[in-house]
Amino acid sequence: MRYRLTFITGVAVGYVLGTRAGRERYEQLRKTAQRVARNPAVRNTAEATALGGRKAASKAFDTVSARVGDRLPDSMASRVRSLREDRAPEDDDWGTSNT
Repeated sequence: MRYRLTFITGVAVGYVLGTRAGRERYEQLRKTAQRVARNPAVRNTAEATALGGRKAASKAFDTVSARVGDRLPDSMASRVRSLREDRAPEDDDWGTSNT
């Protein structure tokens, strides 16, 4: 998925920079992108996806640390324990606005 997104971004940037339509077409594309980014449905979907990703990462972290935490070297095990203690699942530092 990351490679596909990178490719699409590259195509979009190449199109914008290489278009013969000039500044007018660039401004049209920019305004359209801003309108899409400001759309509440798009923002809510992005925030929901980010929240789902954080939940999946948290679950994966818990599963992996529970399974391999006892078999890690002491230095790594102490780091995993400190990360587990520092983690506050209710905190939201991603700046979601719930709009």
